[in-house]
Amino acid sequence: MITITVSDKAPLKIKSRLYVFILEENFSISSDVQELGKTHGVDIKAVLKEMEFAGKAKQIQVVPLYDEKTVTYAVFAGVGKADKKAIDIEQYRRAIGRVTRKVVSHKCESFVLQAPQAQIFGVNVHELARQTAIILNMAAYHFDEFITDADRKECKVFDVTICVKKQELADFQQGVHEGEIIAQAVNKARHWIDLPANCLTPPHLADKAIDIAKKHKLDITVFNEEQINKMGMGGLAAVSRGSDLECRLAIMEYKTKKKVAPTVAFVGKGITFDSGGLSIKPASNMETMKEDMSGAAAVITTMEALAQLKPDINVIGITPLSENLPSGKATKPGDIVRFYNGKTAEIKNTDAEGRLILADALSYAVKHYKPDAIIDVATLTGSCAYALGPFFTGIFSEHDEMVDRVTHASKTSGDRVWRMPMDADYRPAIKSEVADLCNIGQSRYMAGAVTAAHFLQNFVGDTPWLHCDIAGTAFDVPDLPYYRPGATGAGVRLLIDLAMSWKK
Repeated sequence: MITITVSDKAPLKIKSRLYVFILEENFSISSDVQELGKTHGVDIKAVLKEMEFAGKAKQIQVVPLYDEKTVTYAVFAGVGKADKKAIDIEQYRRAIGRVTRKVVSHKCESFVLQAPQAQIFGVNVHELARQTAIILNMAAYHFDEFITDADRKECKVFDVTICVKKQELADFQQGVHEGEIIAQAVNKARHWIDLPANCLTPPHLADKAIDIAKKHKLDITVFNEEQINKMGMGGLAAVSRGSDLECRLAIMEYKTKKKVAPTVAFVGKGITFDSGGLSIKPASNMETMKEDMSGAAAVITTMEALAQLKPDINVIGITPLSENLPSGKATKPGDIVRFYNGKTAEIKNTDAEGRLILADALSYAVKHYKPDAIIDVATLTGSCAYALGPFFTGIFSEHDEMVDRVTHASKTSGDRVWRMPMDADYRPAIKSEVADLCNIGQSRYMAGAVTAAHFLQNFVGDTPWLHCDIAGTAFDVPDLPYYRPGATGAGVRLLIDLAMSWKK
């Protein structure tokens, strides 16, 4: 956990072993940097020139400053040159990520950060502060719960003092407060996803949703497997059949105090382990399948954040939770199931299970809440990961307004998305000869991510709906300095930003 303090003091008025400065390309040395160098008898401008540090994106330079007893470090991180009017704030996020990793490697328990000017990145002070707090916490995350070697443990608790102008103090403090709430949600989702499947089962995850709801006074309903079967949720029940553990359907409700407000439903796929069922995966494809509940983790932790941030909309968080395992009781290829909305589907591949549990959850949301919009988040298809790689979540919708909303939220939050096609040409791919639908698309249509989205569309009726496929972005995203190997918390920042910026 990082403790962040915002101060209107000059950086050198705060005692520290490490000072951080964010610099754009072709920078000028500030008076604070000059004073820091003079105190230690070092011409920092000349040192940076000698080291060929020019403030370019991805550059980071540590300058050690010695005195008789200690070593003080000055860390300089580049964000590049302004393109047109401003530098993309993603460059700032990545610079803060590099700085945090560098601080951890130097085993410093505290550091001072001089906040750059917000207008450099085309944002206001509040937003710069929010992004700073989010990324500091995300970059410091390390899943080491099961590592017993103390030498492999990293410093997780350190203090950061951010120096700002006096007139910016209040705005920056508020931004940091919101950013810490968002970061806690992201990192909680990451921790759950990183937990092995023997430590996080469907009942465990449902219990976590209950604990959050009680703590933050959210309404919650959790249905057990018997109730799920009685309600006619054939998709969720079918996926759970092979497991000895019961499935769950958890429904969390945040209600704004506004008398007239839209209602939005967030639905998250929660397969706590996916073996593929009887259509079993190859061993190498199964190694990370504890992360198949990333959508549910994103929705549950988003609800916790919204309970504290209090947007002016009503939000329903629905998470179907199950394990997909093979056994003598497991659903077989060729079986036909009936969903909550009465539609039927032939199951030709039991590894296409996410759409089965989402179908029931989406149907339930439409019938009982009649939301103004639905967004689902799921590690749904390897096809999407192959199409877009690890940096963009695929989004699917026929509603242009929904796409515009989510695209805007992705740009401001940093959870990047890319629109995929939803043309009617793909619809025949999921027709079955023996049921209404088939849970996998016919091979001649290819485009598995698109045909999966068309399957889900059958369960939302006329409600504006958008599907987020986070199969590529939820786990093991390379090269981004605020991520580590393992879970990313994809979708959390996006959903929170979307809820906070929603307008009827």
